[in-house]
Amino acid sequence: MSLRVFTPLEARVLGVLVEKQATVPDSYPLSLNTLTMGCNQKTARDPVMNATEAEVLSAADSLKAMSLVFEGSGSRVVRFEHNLGRVLGVPSQSVALLALLMLRGPLTAAELRLYTERLHRFADISSVEGFLDELAEREPPLVVKLARGAGAREARWAHLLCGEVAGGTPWVASAGEQSVSLGELAALKAEQTRLAAEVQTLKEQLGQLAAELGVTLKAP
Repeated sequence: MSLRVFTPLEARVLGVLVEKQATVPDSYPLSLNTLTMGCNQKTARDPVMNATEAEVLSAADSLKAMSLVFEGSGSRVVRFEHNLGRVLGVPSQSVALLALLMLRGPLTAAELRLYTERLHRFADISSVEGFLDELAEREPPLVVKLARGAGAREARWAHLLCGEVAGGTPWVASAGEQSVSLGELAALKAEQTRLAAEVQTLKEQLGQLAAELGVTLKAP
């Protein structure tokens, strides 16, 4: 489906609806007041906005015209829900990535994996990059990999739902480039910690089972 370029507030409204659907399901679909507060959050938002309820309602109405937002039924208070995945024809993993980019601005693959934990848990950074590559290869593309800034060790990704990224230059890999960023190292360390905890739990369960069976386990 061909869509027009979104305004920053329209993108923020969509991002908030996707985020809150996963993080506060009991409050979803969102009332206009809750949606406005989500758009104006001071944390986990870039840029920070100060939109009025009237402005958020106008943005939601514009998204309704593109079938990207629906008004929930069965409540005296008007509530809003998104339809992003179906309209764009992308899976939930891609919806989560697009939402984070709309909420936080350009991010690295490692940052996206970290921040999408509550929306979708990606197995590793390469999984994140796989979905990003699919979004970048669409026609028209929905995301772009930006050139690394001065001093940066990892390229960032940006969404294109609001048009071309100001000052953004597509990333071009240099020959033999295999640098590892601090974000990637942090993500790998977290994964190593999680796996170590799982191994310890399995060892304890195995020891309990051996004790019940009267079996002596040999040391490795």
